Amino acid sequence: MSTDTARSSDAAAAEQGGLQLDARQRSMLQAMGIRLWEPDFYKQNTAAAQQNIAGAAIKSVANRAVQEALPTVAAAPTLAPAPVAAAAAAPAAARAPAVPAPTAAPAARPSAPVTLQQRPDGIDRMDWLQLQSAVQGCQACRLCASRKNTVFGVGQPSTEPSLAPRADWLIVGEAPGENEDIQGEPFVGQAGKLLDNMLRAMVIDGQPLARHSNVFIANVLKCRPPANRNPSPEEVAMCQPYLLRQIALLQPKIILAMGRFAVQSLLGSTEPLGKLRGRVHTMPLDAARTPVIVTYHPAYLLRNLPDKAKAWADLLLAMETLQPAEATPS
Repeated sequence: MSTDTARSSDAAAAEQGGLQLDARQRSMLQAMGIRLWEPDFYKQNTAAAQQNIAGAAIKSVANRAVQEALPTVAAAPTLAPAPVAAAAAAPAAARAPAVPAPTAAPAARPSAPVTLQQRPDGIDRMDWLQLQSAVQGCQACRLCASRKNTVFGVGQPSTEPSLAPRADWLIVGEAPGENEDIQGEPFVGQAGKLLDNMLRAMVIDGQPLARHSNVFIANVLKCRPPANRNPSPEEVAMCQPYLLRQIALLQPKIILAMGRFAVQSLLGSTEPLGKLRGRVHTMPLDAARTPVIVTYHPAYLLRNLPDKAKAWADLLLAMETLQPAEATPS
């Protein structure tokens, strides 16, 4: 049975039971969904009893309608006593000690703006000591603002500070990393350990190669790029005169270019390393025609172990190029 039918039946039953409801009261009861019923002991014929029942029902319906029509009002919160009154009412022993507000950390001081300076003139005429001093004080690009140390290079110290170390082999990497920036020496991290192992595996004139004896190790960049990012072309161009002067003073018999940026700086080529490996190159405008061998950077080899075999083939090519008859792997 539908709801409307049930409500009509209830209204008819109420009228038959003797309730004296007018049209408005019946409409209100029907609209509110109130079903009237009468206990046996209320079935009286007296008009007073019938009127009491009808009045109670109407009052209940009206109250319910008002409650549903009005939004619920939350009880008003109890107001806390004023701070002064509360403090006066509380016992002295129960009062909590006042906690001072935390002092804000001092704001980090902004780094002083970097004043860039031009590279010193006459780099191509500097001796070894002058070149090293020029690199140490260089402020030609913004890498000087974030570096801890410049990384000039490492090899066997010369007896005369103004003269370059004696080294037949020149190893050129890309840029200093975090450890190199801290220590001021190239290839001192995990990549450096791998490079040292690679050098020890090569024996020239009966002696293995080593960074502090018969090898000089340098980088294209003399300062670490922030977060070890790739060098920008402007940074490579800014440092290139320092590297070229190092090569001119060292006069190595062979150069091992390790990594893409070393290859680009020395050979001026943007070809992939895979296409440049396996053959002997020479630097442009190099009257001495110093042989350049291209290979992978040790940091790349740490991430790509299968390419270590290719790097070993590059080292064999370098040894054969330098001393075809005497070079032997250990």
